[in-house]
Amino acid sequence: QVQLVESGGGLVQAGGSLRLSCAASGRTFSSYAMGWFRQAPGKEREFVARISWSVTTYYADSVKGRFSISRDNAKNTVYLQMNSLKPEDTAVYYCAANGRGSNYQNYDYWGQGIQVTVSS
Repeated sequence: QVQLVESGGGLVQAGGSLRLSCAASGRTFSSYAMGWFRQAPGKEREFVARISWSVTTYYADSVKGRFSISRDNAKNTVYLQMNSLKPEDTAVYYCAANGRGSNYQNYDYWGQGIQVTVSS
């Protein structure tokens, strides 16, 4: 069983930056692919970024060049650095573990979610 706890969300102006963190429990963190997803009100949960156990990264087209995913296996933590934020990035952001691809249904473990609000 893996528990995930997100932190670092909040309110920021358009053009600003935030860094989300996701701390994971468990001894097998380094073997998991980790992902970030987001869900805006009235919309389906969507893929944001993913990092494999081998540190290969993947991004949604909407965030490519602005967001960066990374991991620190010594700290059992995955990060999402978000730059040049736009109002349309406003959503609840979720950390996910042990999955593949960009379909949220393929991930086994989820954090509780954290709100990110970008004001115009």
